[in-house]
Amino acid sequence: MAHLADRLSGRYSRHGLWILPLGVGLAGIVGLALMADDFLSPQNLFNLAAQAAPLLLVSIGQMLVVLVRGLDLSVGSMISLTTAIVSLDASPWATIPGAFAAAVLVGLVNGVTVVRLNVHPIIATLSVTGIIQGITLFVRPVAGGTIPEIVTTLVREEVFGVPMPVFWVVLAIGLGWKLLHGSRFGLHLFAIGGGDTAHSFGIPDRRNTILAFVACSVFAALAGLFLAGRIASGDPNIGTQYAVDSITAVALGGTQLAGGVGSLQGTVIGTVLLALLANGMNLLNLSAFVQTAVKGLILLAVISIQPRKSIGL
Repeated sequence: MAHLADRLSGRYSRHGLWILPLGVGLAGIVGLALMADDFLSPQNLFNLAAQAAPLLLVSIGQMLVVLVRGLDLSVGSMISLTTAIVSLDASPWATIPGAFAAAVLVGLVNGVTVVRLNVHPIIATLSVTGIIQGITLFVRPVAGGTIPEIVTTLVREEVFGVPMPVFWVVLAIGLGWKLLHGSRFGLHLFAIGGGDTAHSFGIPDRRNTILAFVACSVFAALAGLFLAGRIASGDPNIGTQYAVDSITAVALGGTQLAGGVGSLQGTVIGTVLLALLANGMNLLNLSAFVQTAVKGLILLAVISIQPRKSIGL
């Protein structure tokens, strides 16, 4: 049994076991197609892409932090702050760069607090979450405002009959691949998360850990920009669910929360699984309370089979 648990948890692969989630996803697609007549309709599939795009963006960012044995609980608040900034009555050439500048600042604060002040990532990012949420409510106390036309166009329009959310998904995967497999940065993240000897081999572990938190916040800002264009307003609470959902998607795709093991394809599969689950439960008219409970049970189950030497992540 222990040997089987090790195999299922992906202990022997740097990329984790993403084949099993892929099989579950394919089975889920078949099951939903049989239970819900509208599941395979073009409109529902396009809606599925629109639901998956922001979660995929924030989950890829979350994965970068998890690889270095961290967690970022501030991504949800960063999403909300982005929608609030973009919805201000000002030029988009100021608000959009301003939102990403805020994301870089948040990532730096998270990273420096964890690396330099030795604060646990959960405590550090949870504290930053409260600060960001307070600023967001100051900027946009209630949902409203106007989103620049360029943002709504990039989210709602079609190109050659293909909805823009599909291109956002491709963008997210392309950025994730570039960071993980097209640069030394990705290799360094695996090395840092794999043990405490990365620094001995000349890898700037502290700098790269901080950069992982910065990249995570920037991905969250991209997700916020997408959501702002989709709902055409700013919303101080729209990002609430994404912190837990992104961690669930990352873990579901085979990334070890203890660090050093994970893959882009696994995160994509985990995101699709969650999007399929939410879409299917909506089609079956299950309540939001049931959906939240199901996601919580999935996260608990996935973490329970991950190998850990001691209590903790």
